[in-house]
Order: sequence, then C-alpha cells, then structure tokens
Amino acid sequence: MATEADIRRAALALPGAVELESHGGAWFNVGKKTFVLFWAKDRRWIFKLPKPRQELLFEARPDVFQPFRAGAMVWSYVDIKALTKAEAASLVTDAWTTIVTKKVSAAYLATRR
Repeated sequence: MATEADIRRAALALPGAVELESHGGAWFNVGKKTFVLFWAKDRRWIFKLPKPRQELLFEARPDVFQPFRAGAMVWSYVDIKALTKAEAASLVTDAWTTIVTKKVSAAYLATRR
C-alpha cells in the first residue's frame, strides 16, 4: 500500500521537483507546473498522467483510477492505497514526464536503465 510519504519521496527525487502547500494539501511542481497533488476538499490524489496511460488505467482499474476534468484537461484521480510503492513511484514519474521537456525527461530516464 502506497502512502503520502511514498508519493512525496518519489516526487522530490525527480529533477526540479518541489513541494508546495495549496488548498490544504501537498502539490508537487516543477516551476509553475503541477504534476501530482492532494486535493484536500475531496481528500483525493490527482495525477497528470500521459493520456494513453490514463485511458488504459481508467478501463483496466476503474476502482483505482477515475477521470478528473479540469476545463478541457483530464487528470486522474488515483486511490494510492490500492497501489504498491513501486506502482506509485512509476506513476509519479509518468506524471512528471508530462510537464518537463522531453530533453529533461529523456536524460533522467536514461540514468534509470
């Protein structure tokens, strides 16, 4: 079972990532762009996942992943308690790749192989 501490550890290990406090919860950003956040109002985690992965997860695991619409954008509500620590870390990294440049994400991902 993944915890808030697991999300924090995974997020802050990524280049340029910082933790901010907003709307009563932890938000993980690079610059002004958010990639993972805890929405205190609904007490839910929201991840900015790549669209193809979102669609797959919404279909394969609807009990864990649901769409969250913010205007024209679709983010993912994620029940982190249903994830392993490794799954949570992978999802955090995927969310981070959606907001950083391809050059930055490629360089980081190459170091993990």
